[in-house]
Amino acid sequence: MDRFLPLLLEVWQQACRNIRIDTSAEAIAAVLARRLPLDHLLIRQLDPARTQLTTLAWTGQHVPPSATEAAPPPTAPAPLAAWCAARAIVRGPADALARRLPGLLPPGLQGDVLAGGLVLDGQAVGAAILAADRPGRFAPEHEPMLAALLDPLAVAVQNDRLIRELTALREAAEADRATLLARLGRQDITDTIVGADGGLREVMHRVELVARADTPVLILGETGSGKEVVARAIHGRSPRASGPFLRVNCGAIAPELADSELFGHERGSFTGAAAQRKGWFERADGGTLFLDEIGELSPAIQVRLLRILQDGTFQRVGGERQLRVDVRVVAATHRDLAAMVGAGQFRADLWYRINVFPIYLPALRERPQDIPAMATSFALRAAARLGLPPRLPTPEDTERLIAYPWPGNVRELAAVIERAAILGNGRALEIPTALGGHAATPAAPTPDPAAAPARIPTQRPQEHHDETLDEVVRRRIEAALADCLGRIEGPFGAARRLGINPHTLRARMRRLGIDWTRFRPPRA
Repeated sequence: MDRFLPLLLEVWQQACRNIRIDTSAEAIAAVLARRLPLDHLLIRQLDPARTQLTTLAWTGQHVPPSATEAAPPPTAPAPLAAWCAARAIVRGPADALARRLPGLLPPGLQGDVLAGGLVLDGQAVGAAILAADRPGRFAPEHEPMLAALLDPLAVAVQNDRLIRELTALREAAEADRATLLARLGRQDITDTIVGADGGLREVMHRVELVARADTPVLILGETGSGKEVVARAIHGRSPRASGPFLRVNCGAIAPELADSELFGHERGSFTGAAAQRKGWFERADGGTLFLDEIGELSPAIQVRLLRILQDGTFQRVGGERQLRVDVRVVAATHRDLAAMVGAGQFRADLWYRINVFPIYLPALRERPQDIPAMATSFALRAAARLGLPPRLPTPEDTERLIAYPWPGNVRELAAVIERAAILGNGRALEIPTALGGHAATPAAPTPDPAAAPARIPTQRPQEHHDETLDEVVRRRIEAALADCLGRIEGPFGAARRLGINPHTLRARMRRLGIDWTRFRPPRA
């Protein structure tokens, strides 16, 4: 062994200096060629199923084009895996060794061969193969030298496996990030929320207030208004920002699978439970779990959800052990949970638990000042996604967008802008066409005139053409208050007439200095 030390040291240096196997194999082959009659060095890896070897590196010239492809499954995989695990050394003509150990050599290898199994931490990882183009080049004295080289070559295989796993994980994370940003309509994770300084100012103020606490948050708002974006903003500003953020659409979970989805199950707990499975709460441990459309959960699941919110403990389906998690819950719904509590459709104790800090997210029609910036942002992103020249809405387009009531909220606005970009084909945004017809306005049942809010007119009168946005909003609020005799809430109130939340209406009245008492009828 002592006479091999200088060579062994050089091989160790090259194996540790070059992490990727293709680079380290070239360097190691150059070192070995000074002491051994080799023309090729092959490093082959045993697959996880221990059924075949695949070529990681093949140095030297005249390599067959298919040499680096995976070899076909061997006819006798068990002896091959056992041979690798035994760190055995074999020597002889390539065709003879191929018959002796099917699958050891890749297709196309000819000449004389000296090979040994690679083992690391007691596990077979592959084989090292020295090959010479001319027959009879390797002698018995070369076998101890290869045996001394098996350890650094096994480390080289392990290093390559680790770097490929890390690369795959990084690529998967980048793909997930790109998918998430595309789904959120964002270009970067640090993108600011459009409207944070406008119609969402009060929302973002409440986000900043609650983000640092671990208090449960309930986000209320219409479908498509951006509740998930607000939930992610809470998570991103919280001490849990480095932990996972998981979204669960409660309305998409089948009632019979809700227990398993949320809390996991043990192996064999029901038909088809072939393995233990962690639920959403376990996977969100240390982070934030966003329960979207929480009002869709069945009463039975509400009971179990209440328990985990109270003390952080739960049991998997079919399990007996009490498990504990540290999860911050942010819930969201477009439904009136208070009315559901009154109707017995939602548990009052769960309502009190999740409604510690409510955040009302106004509909897009309640914050028209945000529409120009949002339309511009969506237009730029649509152009990038579709590979078109960027085209922005004209002032006339912006007027049309502000006048439209947006029953689908931000989600509908994004769809309309993308449709306009496709129709314009890089020349312009065809917003009138994208908004017109039945495609932009989904059909809905005819509401009860006595209960439905009146639509805000979509065209401004000509005589008010030079009004500011605040003046338009003030005039419409005052007109609604006058029609409703100063009443704000209820089926005949101004909030219902304008189609906005009463709290939002009061906030706007305070900001605009509107005194509702002026519109109350005088007492007799």
